[in-house]
Amino acid sequence: MVGERRLLDGLDPEQRAAVLAPRGPVCVLAGAGTGKTRTITRRIAALVHQGHVAPGQVLAVTFTARAAAELRTRLRDLGVGGVQARTFHAAALRQLRYFWPRVVGEAPWHLLERKPSLVAQAAHRLGVDTERETLRDLIAEIEWAKGTLVTPGDYPRAAARRTPPVAAELTARVYDGYERLKNEARLLDFDDLLLHTAAALEEHQEVAGEFRDRYRCFVVDEYQDVTPLQQRVLDAWLGDRDDLTVVGDANQTIYSFAGASPRWLLGFSRRYQGATVVRLERDYRSTPQVVALANGLIDRAKERPAGSRLRLVGQRQDGPEPAFGEYDDEPAEARAVARRIRELVEAGTEPSEIAVLYRINAQSEVYEQALSEAGIAYQVRGGERFFARQEVRQAMVALRTAAGEEGPERGQGEADLPARVRAVLAPLGLTAEAPPGQAARERWESLRALADLAVDLARAVPEAGLRRFHADLDMRAEAQFPPTVQGVTLASLHAAKGLEWDAVFLVGLVDGTLPIQHAEGDDAAIEEERRLLYVGVTRAREQLWLSWSLAKAEGGRRYRRRSRFLHGVIPDGHPVSLASRTRRREEENAGRAPARPTCRVCGRVLVGASAVTLARCADCPSDVDQDLLERLRRWRAERATTLRVPAFVILSDATLLAVAEQRPVDRAGLVAIPGIGATKLDRYGAGLLAVLREKTQLNG
Repeated sequence: MVGERRLLDGLDPEQRAAVLAPRGPVCVLAGAGTGKTRTITRRIAALVHQGHVAPGQVLAVTFTARAAAELRTRLRDLGVGGVQARTFHAAALRQLRYFWPRVVGEAPWHLLERKPSLVAQAAHRLGVDTERETLRDLIAEIEWAKGTLVTPGDYPRAAARRTPPVAAELTARVYDGYERLKNEARLLDFDDLLLHTAAALEEHQEVAGEFRDRYRCFVVDEYQDVTPLQQRVLDAWLGDRDDLTVVGDANQTIYSFAGASPRWLLGFSRRYQGATVVRLERDYRSTPQVVALANGLIDRAKERPAGSRLRLVGQRQDGPEPAFGEYDDEPAEARAVARRIRELVEAGTEPSEIAVLYRINAQSEVYEQALSEAGIAYQVRGGERFFARQEVRQAMVALRTAAGEEGPERGQGEADLPARVRAVLAPLGLTAEAPPGQAARERWESLRALADLAVDLARAVPEAGLRRFHADLDMRAEAQFPPTVQGVTLASLHAAKGLEWDAVFLVGLVDGTLPIQHAEGDDAAIEEERRLLYVGVTRAREQLWLSWSLAKAEGGRRYRRRSRFLHGVIPDGHPVSLASRTRRREEENAGRAPARPTCRVCGRVLVGASAVTLARCADCPSDVDQDLLERLRRWRAERATTLRVPAFVILSDATLLAVAEQRPVDRAGLVAIPGIGATKLDRYGAGLLAVLREKTQLNG
């Protein structure tokens, strides 16, 4: 085990205070890049070193399998490998399997593998639309309800405080039907794992006693994102004890839509009187320039609780100022991003240290095309899982065979294991240089990533051989903790949480996308969108690029406005600000467009992307033809099914509502509606006008 003095090496005063805090309730308010993982792993190691707890008596939980695997790796390197580090769900599943025979007394129920099909079955029995978009909304509402401890019977009342995408009474009936079908089939979904674990500990004293005797110390990472259900499980784990360390940052709360809340983090010191509270604000990840932009962004947030007001202090040397870019359309923006990425790669930045981040996954396509045309390798995070790739599965089989032939671990040293691994992978395509062609290059990158892992293991454990290496890969595969692949990362802002890169490109920053259109009218949702952008900014170590485009398609109408979150963040003298003001003046002087769009009902200036799309204020009466709206929805669902895309890719709900309200009669009328540019007009204009004409003829 690492000595106590080494545990404190390289820690700043605040990190040291957290590591050495006495046993009991500890709250670490840790800003982005402040070394929270280092702090909590060393705190665990210090508690073990001081004899307060044995490694096997510590349960550390976090929110992703990747983060849990990272905790285990670091703890292993600190000599406390016996600590249980898991996600909430993985920990609950393990406990439930152990206690199930005693609590239920029958064969364990299996995990539900296909939730959409079961929800679709429940919806179909009630005559509810089962198109992909509706199913996604129903699943999200059921998961929100279970995460916030809301039953089907209570859902309509609880949903009155929010704006559900599907009628509350209907959602409640689908939710109830889903639960019945699931129970009849003796299946458990992921939320059930937590519900049953909490119930087992709450209702069975002997089970609670055995569990609490096993685990004495608890650590919770990303505590700002716990749901009421997860907090209930944590309370059941703890009982009347308070040996708990939590770590979080309310500025990075981005899962409120799923029921998460920072209130337990912010109220920790009130709940646990005398708790140690430590604030980590020294940012070791990002340059002062990136930190300044992040602070400026979050400082403008509304109604920030006092406990959330962490202000980062950059600790690195100065770097380049963040870059801003405005473009005529999305393809032009994507090409500019690809050109800048090529410049960075040619200057020595590894492609794996570059990321392009966006609000929704549908934005990735234009960047995939631009990077492909530029000959730049990339990977889409959230795509095919690394360990499910064919070449990786083949490599695992080959390594397992070679490990069996090797015999006992031989302690061959740092240089030998990587050489053995490369020899095993060579017949599968691992060469000294990358091959030409995108498919061959992707296969080679996967194999090289495995070889790089062998180098990392040999450095950490010099005596490791092929058996140990293969066991380490098995652990990573089970935890979905893939190695770094050499390619630019394309990811949504949510998927980027917990990651970091040397260079980050934040793209598509326009109102209606960030903040997302459906957040309009909800101040709390708008502020969550701001925090999401803050998370994106704080992923960057050195280079930060923020860009947006005024039209979606080439030659499309330039109706978009850059994200409101950038106001006050872009320097007044920046060329982007000057160009934007100049263009607006030219357009107004030329009479090409009004300075600001106005409501078609009352004439007031419109505020917000949703109002602009509908061409009316939110509080002005809607003259929508409900029958026409339903016909348009059916048309959209049919097109989405034919094209195998989500319905919102065809037209958003707001755009569809605008069509039903304004009832355009020709292509000019359609293109005047925000959300229908040149490309969508060409693809869907004829179909939309056909639906509109049919309805007009019926009205006679």
